[in-house]
Amino acid sequence: MGGYAGKILRVNLTEGKITEEKPSDELIKNYIGGRGWGIKILYDELEPNIDPLGPENKMVFSVGPLCGTKAQSFARWLVQFKSPLTGIYCRSSGGGFFGAQLKFAGLDAIIVEGKAEKPVYLWIHDGEYEIRDASKLWGLNTITTEERIKEELGEPRASVACIGPAGENLVKFSAIMAEQRAAGRGGGGCVMGSKNLKAIAVRGTGKVEIAMPDLFDIAVKGQIGGYKALAPLMGPGGFTETGTRLLPFTNALGMYPTKNFREGVLAEWPKLSKEEYLKLQVEREGCYGCMIRCGAFMRMKGGKYDGVECEGPEYEEIWAMSGPINCADIGFTIAASKICDEMGLDSISTGMVIGFAYELYEKGIITKEDTDGLELKYGDSDAAMELIKKIATREGFGDILAEGTRLAAQKIGGCAEKYAMQVKGLELPGYDPRGGKAHGLNMLTSTIGASHCMGYASQEIFNIPIPRPVDRFGTEGKGMLTKYNQDATAALETGISCIFPWNFLAMTPGLYSKLLAAATGVMEFSDPNYLWKVGERIYNLERMFNVREGISRKDDNYPDRLKYEVMTTGPAAKQIFEQEQLLDMYYEARGWDVETGVPTKSKLRELSLQFAEEFGAGE
Repeated sequence: MGGYAGKILRVNLTEGKITEEKPSDELIKNYIGGRGWGIKILYDELEPNIDPLGPENKMVFSVGPLCGTKAQSFARWLVQFKSPLTGIYCRSSGGGFFGAQLKFAGLDAIIVEGKAEKPVYLWIHDGEYEIRDASKLWGLNTITTEERIKEELGEPRASVACIGPAGENLVKFSAIMAEQRAAGRGGGGCVMGSKNLKAIAVRGTGKVEIAMPDLFDIAVKGQIGGYKALAPLMGPGGFTETGTRLLPFTNALGMYPTKNFREGVLAEWPKLSKEEYLKLQVEREGCYGCMIRCGAFMRMKGGKYDGVECEGPEYEEIWAMSGPINCADIGFTIAASKICDEMGLDSISTGMVIGFAYELYEKGIITKEDTDGLELKYGDSDAAMELIKKIATREGFGDILAEGTRLAAQKIGGCAEKYAMQVKGLELPGYDPRGGKAHGLNMLTSTIGASHCMGYASQEIFNIPIPRPVDRFGTEGKGMLTKYNQDATAALETGISCIFPWNFLAMTPGLYSKLLAAATGVMEFSDPNYLWKVGERIYNLERMFNVREGISRKDDNYPDRLKYEVMTTGPAAKQIFEQEQLLDMYYEARGWDVETGVPTKSKLRELSLQFAEEFGAGE
């Protein structure tokens, strides 16, 4: 069999024991790789209601069978765990070179369990594994940690996935950083910190074998030709030139959330245009095996942040450091991106908890006595910068915000919960759901909480007419469309593909199936319908993981602001999110019980998930 390394590494930090395991045929055939492997392992091995920060929680780092091959845009790696921010399943995605190095070192996945007595890091090198002391690394930022580990190992080409002070301080939304790329959502850095695991360093010199190399090369050539012909990816003004800076799209749609999701347009958005960032760009870069190269390093020129350099920022970071506090300061977006990367913070949740605090301050729910003397006024980025530092170190008011908006609101009390813009504990990203009903329905029903990446509605954001053209304000057919997008994404994240080529039709179901089948030799993978069924299986199993934790329809719930308050300006003015109607459509499309939002036993049997039937609905 090609594509796979054929090994899963199990690391027990409590015992200091490392063992190799072989993936089962069922894991390969029914779950393919990446996201599918992670949820199956977590569902099988985690008991319900465990403490996410206890040693019993596990982390699954995984890649897919196309990682490390000639196929373009398959260098993504995932980490899956029970989230300390949400208390449910989480999958967080990273890019760069870490995934490819893992594959070259002969591994498809790593299972991390237990807790080390003192800070450690894991060193993986071509079949050799070592748990090493990280005491001298504890307290260092992510960039310095990466540099020190490479120096200590004498391996400048090693890839390092690590946490910063935020993870060590158990900030609930702390990230895992690799080459200044974040696996950010849900608090994976916090889980690593709870396990005293500072980093995983990996260096591999092997290669990925291909089952049918001639057919694989044909499919890859077709993929490359498709990329070159697609202007939004590689044409003038496309991702290759400007990165994933989608501000003009979302602002033009009235979906750019400002002032804690009160409006959908940033008035001074031209100050943050792609043209302004291009003036500051010093170097292009990208992930392993991807010709798009959508990443870039920026260096600020002039002003109080003169000379500050960072990788990025891309759309979500730009939005998170502008929309929530209604401030179009390009220098702040770059400086804030840098400090979030160094401290190891999810920039989306960081921006949202700060925007949440600004609104509470405006409404008098909190005062300068609560904020350590900081005045939180819209348009002021200086106070926001101070809050980022306080959150990472859990200093003063930052200790409360480090819990995330849901728990912070509970601690603050009063009516603070009304202003916590989150779903299932995960803060909303930079898309207002009132402006795109399928996009909003995806964020509402995402298995990790409010994430746009679990079923991105490119039909509404980019006017992509696949599987059909849509009216973004309409509700008709949005349940089935959301299911389509979510199942597609789950299938793609077995490979593991970046979602942007899919969003712009550079990756099609037929092409993906050809790449998988030729790489692995598993002929079932040559049928796109088979892959979509695997995607549906994965999504339903993720939902069942959450059902075991008590999740039901009541938790697929937006804050009242999004359901009952209309935006007053912009192209999405007068829109609300018709939550209950859309949920009915979605559950019906999924074959779930409409009253509870729980997959039915018959649906679980249809998807070969009989082992989860005891938690299913009906018969």
